Amino acid sequence: MDANLQQRIQELVNSSPVFVFMKGNKLMPQCGFSNNVVQILHSLGVSFETFDVLSDMEIRQGIKDFSEWPTIPQVYLKGEFLGGSDILIELYNSGELRETLEVALAS
Repeated sequence: MDANLQQRIQELVNSSPVFVFMKGNKLMPQCGFSNNVVQILHSLGVSFETFDVLSDMEIRQGIKDFSEWPTIPQVYLKGEFLGGSDILIELYNSGELRETLEVALAS
């Protein structure tokens, strides 16, 4: 991956404790998987920022290389890749997501 692209992505990831690369944005998700993530985070009352990968094809592909995860959305917590839609749904349903977020955001 190009160093400039890697730096751009890292800066985005670091710009908010909870950051989501998604199709659309938190006010208007553009796919069901992105909407799932937005709804889960809203239901937990978590503040988060987003980046619309549809607006930048370089980041859309680059984020997959950055995280070594092939799908979007991608959720980052305190700079670390947490998962995509399926993983967030599993963590949410088990109660683990609330706990993980509370611990990470408290520190």
